[in-house]
Amino acid sequence: MKNLLEKDIKGHIGSQKYLCTISWRNGTFLMDEPETIEGKDLGPDPYTTLLASLAGCTLSTLRMYIDRKGWIIPEINISLNLYQENDKELTTTINRSISFPKTIDEEIKNRLLIIAEKCPVSKILKNQIVINTTI
Repeated sequence: MKNLLEKDIKGHIGSQKYLCTISWRNGTFLMDEPETIEGKDLGPDPYTTLLASLAGCTLSTLRMYIDRKGWIIPEINISLNLYQENDKELTTTINRSISFPKTIDEEIKNRLLIIAEKCPVSKILKNQIVINTTI
């Protein structure tokens, strides 16, 4: 099995409640929780980071496809949020809305919708995920 990332993502938390430092191959960023739940809001929370991954992957995938097709679509916008319902099982629903500042042909929009569903992070989130944890 080959990892998707060249280097592991690493995280650290000290004594300050919720403030995490996340290291990736080329730097670091902070993750925190909002002040409403006693964080300091110094960085995105885990839900925001998850949605940011989906946003970035979707936008990059669409840009790559649009450029390959030679279509003139200079800007793509995306908006995401999620909610959870707990009936018998926990169900998480992510709402993803893609928009363009200029009018796009309906046929092209339909094709881009299919391509958005094929971005790698979409595929990860829609398929079975196994988390192996060790201490």
